[in-house]
Amino acid sequence: MKSQDVRKQFLDFFKSNGHLIVPSAPIVLKDDPTLMFNNSGMAQFKEFFLGNGTPKSPRIADTQKCLRVSGKHNDLEDVGFDTYHHTMFEMLGNWSFGDYFKKEAINWAWQLLTEVYKIPKENLYVSVFEGSKEDNVPFDQEAWDIWKTLIDEDRIILGNKKDNFWEMGDQGPCGPCSEIHVDLRPEAEKALVTGKSLVNNDHPQVVEIWNNVFMEFNRKADGSLEKLPAQHVDTGMGFERLCMALQGKTSNYDTDVFTPLIEKVEQITGLKYTSDEVKNISEEQNKTNIAIRVIVDHVRAVAFAIADGQLPSNTGAGYVIRRILRRAIRYGFTFLNTKEPFINKLVEVLANQMEEFFPEIKSQQQLVTNVIREEEASFLRTLDQGLQLLENVVTETTGKEVSGAKVFELYDTFGFPKDLTALILKEKGFSYNEAEFEVELQKQKTRSRAASEVSTEDWNVLIPGNVETFVGYDKIENEVKITRIRKVDSKKDGILYQIVLDNTPFYPEGGGQVGDKGTLVSANETIEIIDTKKENNLILHFAKQLPENVEAGFAAKVNTDLRTSTSKNHSATHLMHLALRTILGTHVEQKGSLVNSNYLRFDFSHFSKVSDEEIKQVEASVNAQIEAQLQLVEHRNIPIQEALDKGAMALFGEKYGDNVRMIEFGESKELCGGIHVKNTAEIWHFKIISEGAVAAGIRRIEAITGDAVKNFYLNQENTLAEIKETLKNPQDILKSVASLQDDNAKLKKQVEQLLKEKVGALKTELEKDFQEVNGVNFLAKQVDLSMASTKDLASALGSSKPDSFVFLASVEDGLPNIHCYIAKELVASKGLNANAVIKELGKYIDGNGGGQPFFASGKGKNAAGIAEALSKAVEFLK
Repeated sequence: MKSQDVRKQFLDFFKSNGHLIVPSAPIVLKDDPTLMFNNSGMAQFKEFFLGNGTPKSPRIADTQKCLRVSGKHNDLEDVGFDTYHHTMFEMLGNWSFGDYFKKEAINWAWQLLTEVYKIPKENLYVSVFEGSKEDNVPFDQEAWDIWKTLIDEDRIILGNKKDNFWEMGDQGPCGPCSEIHVDLRPEAEKALVTGKSLVNNDHPQVVEIWNNVFMEFNRKADGSLEKLPAQHVDTGMGFERLCMALQGKTSNYDTDVFTPLIEKVEQITGLKYTSDEVKNISEEQNKTNIAIRVIVDHVRAVAFAIADGQLPSNTGAGYVIRRILRRAIRYGFTFLNTKEPFINKLVEVLANQMEEFFPEIKSQQQLVTNVIREEEASFLRTLDQGLQLLENVVTETTGKEVSGAKVFELYDTFGFPKDLTALILKEKGFSYNEAEFEVELQKQKTRSRAASEVSTEDWNVLIPGNVETFVGYDKIENEVKITRIRKVDSKKDGILYQIVLDNTPFYPEGGGQVGDKGTLVSANETIEIIDTKKENNLILHFAKQLPENVEAGFAAKVNTDLRTSTSKNHSATHLMHLALRTILGTHVEQKGSLVNSNYLRFDFSHFSKVSDEEIKQVEASVNAQIEAQLQLVEHRNIPIQEALDKGAMALFGEKYGDNVRMIEFGESKELCGGIHVKNTAEIWHFKIISEGAVAAGIRRIEAITGDAVKNFYLNQENTLAEIKETLKNPQDILKSVASLQDDNAKLKKQVEQLLKEKVGALKTELEKDFQEVNGVNFLAKQVDLSMASTKDLASALGSSKPDSFVFLASVEDGLPNIHCYIAKELVASKGLNANAVIKELGKYIDGNGGGQPFFASGKGKNAAGIAEALSKAVEFLK
C-alpha cells in the first residue's frame, strides 16, 4: 500500500465516523510562547483541552507535521542511528473534545488497524496504565476491560507512568494512555523470543505505532492532579511507522516515504544505500547508511520549516533549523565525500512526493531550494575554516592529546562538530580529552538552562467560566474586571504577573506586531502593563506588580502614543507589500515582519538586491497611497474563501480559521489581525532606511513613518548644516566636497609613494643587520611603519636572502603588530613554522594571530612587550 493511500484511508475512516478533517497546522509556531515547533498532533488544539476555546467540531481528525528536536521531546541524536526515529514526522490523529471517550477510541483504533489496514492481530500488543500511588491514580480497569473484548489478555501489557501516562508538560492537561505496538520481526525470531518482552525496549522491529491518550486530569504547579471538567481523547499514530508495517518493511527508511529521497542521494553521490533487510554489512557501509538516513530525514524537517516561514539563523527556532541542516551537511561531508552543496537538490523530490497533502512545499519549492543551497555553501566554508583552525590547534599541542576545551571552542564558536574533530585527529595520530569537552558542554547547558528557566504558578481564577473579549479594534480604553492571575518567575525577566481581563483593549503580540502597553487604573492605584501576549487563546497582560484589590473595577488604558505609531507602521507594511509586488513582481511574498512604534521590518522573497531606483519607486508608490487618503475597509468576520476570492493575500506558515479578518486600503487586501490607521493620510510619510539580504532569495527592508520620518529629515538637515560649517559655509557644498575628495586622493598617492621609498630605504638598511644563526639568515627588528607596510617589508626582506628568518614588529595607533617570514626551504628542512612563532611570541604583546607556515602575522594590546618578543625570536633557531 502506497503511503498516500495509507494517509487517505486514515482520514476517510474517521470522516465516516463523524470527524471533521482539518489541515495540518504549520510546523513552526509563531504565536505560542511555550513552543518553538509543533511537536505533537495535539499542539494546535491546546486551547480546547484547557477550556479556553471551542473547537469547530467535537470530533476532529488530521495529519499533523511535527518536529522533535528540542526540549522534552528531542529525537535528534537518535536519527540515523536507528531506523524509526525522525526529526520531522507526520502524526495521524483523531480527537474528541468532551464527546466520545475510551470505548469508541479503542474500538475504532482496533477496527482501523485490523479490518481496514488488515494488520494481523497476532502481530499487535497493547498497553494500559498500571496506576500510580504517587498521583493517586488507579489502574485503568476500563481500558483493560475494553481491550479484553478485542485481544487475548496475554497481549495486554501494564505500563508505568513513564510509558502510559501522557502529559502536555510540567503543568496542564494529562491522563492515562493506551499504546498499540506492532511486532514486525520474522516468524523465526518470534518463535524464539516473545514480542511482549520487547515492547518499549527500543527494539527496531517491535515499535509503538499508536497512542490513545485519555485526558482526564490537569497537572497543577505543585504536582498534584485535579479532574478536568470534561474528558477528552487525544490520539497520535506515527505515519512513517505505520507505512513500515503496512508495506512489509523492517525500517521506516525502506518505505516509499523515504526511498525516492534515498535514490536521489545515491544518484548524486554514486554510493549505495543497503536496505535494513541486508545483514552483516561492513562498518564502512553502515556509516554510509547512517549518513544517508540523516540527510533524507533532515532535509524534510528543514524544507517544511522554511516553507512555513522559519529561516535558518543564529537564534531561537532559526538556530534549531540551522543546526539540523548542518548535521546533515556534516554527515555528507564526512561519510559521503560531498564537498559541494547537494542537499538542496532533494527538495524537488520531496515537493513532488508531498504536494498532494502539503501544497506549501511545492509552492515554496524554489525558495526552499535557494535557502538550503546558500546554507550548505556557507557551512562548507565554515568546515574549511575549521580544518585550518584545527590544524593550528594540533600545531600548538604538546604530546598527542588535544585539549577538550579547545575542541569545545571549535564546536561552540565555529560550529565544528566534535565527532568530525575526533575523526580528523585520529587520522593525524591524535585524540582529544573527552572529559574536558563534556565539562565545558555541561557548563554551557547549565548557563543556557539558567537563562531560560521559568517557574509558572497555577491560575488563581477570580471569575470562573468567563470568556474574555478583545475590544481593541474599537476602543483604547475600557472598563474591565480581572478574571484570573498567576505569578511567573524567570531568570531573564524576574518576577512578573500575568493578568487576564474579562474584556480588553490591549492588542496581544501577533502577526509581527508587538503587544500593547498601558495601564490598569482603579480608584486607588495605577498598575503598569509592560507587555501583552496571547497564549492558549488567553490574552495575558504582563505587570511587575498586582493591584492591592484584584477584585476592584479598573479602567484599562492603552498607551496611545505607542499604539498610534505602531498602527502607522503596520498599515505602511501592507502598502509596501503591494508596492513590492507591483514593482518587483508577484513572486514577492512576505516571509516575516516586525511592527513596533519605532519602525517596521519586512522580509520578503526576491532573487536579487533591490536597486536604488526600485527603492525610490517603492517609496513613491507607498507615499502616493498615503496622499490618496485611502479609507480603511475592514471585514471583521468574513469566510476565508470569500476573502481569498476578493483577492486577499494569505501568508504561508500562518494558521487561519474558517472566518478571518480582512484589511483593505485601496488595492491592498490582506488577511490580518493587527491594528491599523483609519485612513492612510494618518501615516504622513514613508521612508525606507535600509535594504539587504537575510538569506538566499530573502531580502529585508526596514522603514519608518510619521514622526520618525520627521526626525530623520531633521537629523539630515542638522548633519548638512554641520558639514557646511566644517567646510567654511561654501556656496556650493557638492563642489566643495568633490574638491576635498580630489585633494585627499592626490595626498594619498603622495603618502603611498613616500611609504614605498621609506620601505625601500629601510630594506636596504636592514639587509646589513642579518645575522647567521645555525645556518639561517636571522633578523628581528622593530620598525616605524604601519602594519600593512611592516608586513610588506618583512616579505621583501625575507625574499632578499636565502634561508632567511625575519621577525618584524611595529606599533600603529598605539597597538603592536608582529610578522614572521620563514623561507620555504627552512619550513621543509628544519620544521619551522611562522604560524607557531606568531602564536608563541604573540603572548608577549597580549595578542594572537596566524597564517601559513612560511608567513604569519598577529596583533596585540601591549606594545611594551615588543622588546621581549624580539629577544625571544632567535630561540626558535637554537
